Amino acid sequence: MPENQSEKKSRSPFPPWLKKQVPCNPNNAVRECLTDLNLDTVCRSARCPNQLECFQKRRATFLLMGPSCTRNCRFCAVDRDAPAPLDPQEPRHVAEAVQRLKLKHAVITSVTRDDLPDGGAEHFAQTVKAVRELNPGATIEILTPDFRGVEKDIATAADSLPDVFNHNVETVPRLYPRVRPMADFAASVEVLRFVKKLHPKMTTKSGIMVGLGEEYGEILEAGKALAAAGVDMLTVGQYLQSAPGNLPVERFVTPEEFARMRRELKDLGFRHVAAAPFVRSSYNAEEALEEISA
Repeated sequence: MPENQSEKKSRSPFPPWLKKQVPCNPNNAVRECLTDLNLDTVCRSARCPNQLECFQKRRATFLLMGPSCTRNCRFCAVDRDAPAPLDPQEPRHVAEAVQRLKLKHAVITSVTRDDLPDGGAEHFAQTVKAVRELNPGATIEILTPDFRGVEKDIATAADSLPDVFNHNVETVPRLYPRVRPMADFAASVEVLRFVKKLHPKMTTKSGIMVGLGEEYGEILEAGKALAAAGVDMLTVGQYLQSAPGNLPVERFVTPEEFARMRRELKDLGFRHVAAAPFVRSSYNAEEALEEISA
């Protein structure tokens, strides 16, 4: 089917394995904490299907630097309005939220801020520092943009020494012009290669969405490129259309296919691979890090 016709397809009915149970008594502690500290989460901004489950466990992935992104990725529900100035209190507020929610593992991400001279790298570093000072027992995972491939800025974020440095490639190289038109697969892989070269003992991580029209072999080839860059952890999950203007789902991958994918990707040398319909970068990130640290 031609691409322009494909993109006009209506959202497909969800298969049985994509039905998720909603908690009967939602835990409001996370929402109250975010409101009190004026914080955003990618859980809400990107309309993650795991949001209620994670909030019930008092978990959230903090979204730095405002709710508006300067990129136009076709899969993402995050706003693309004009970005606001950075909030100098945000690093401290994230640290306070980690303390208040008693998080053992803090996951911190951001919108892409190409309007900032360093892409927001120093803001990441300040947030990691603040979380460490207030929560010395917590592990920290940062999920960063590509910082336009500027090594100085990537180093600024990595030199804050998070326990996990995560940068998602999101899809296979062939689909980048359609899915991530302002990014480049090879450049994203180089971000992770550079971090591993800079800090060989730092755990590196990446993620891929499936169901956007990729072939199975392309997923394995993307995995090989990430493994060759020294990436330790990989997440693979089903793409879901989270907003009407986003790309439609081309295919729902079955749990059996995900199981096969996990086995074959793990054989490439990753220390941990999570592959299942509802897997996302920060979903059960605490347990994944504990597993490879055991």
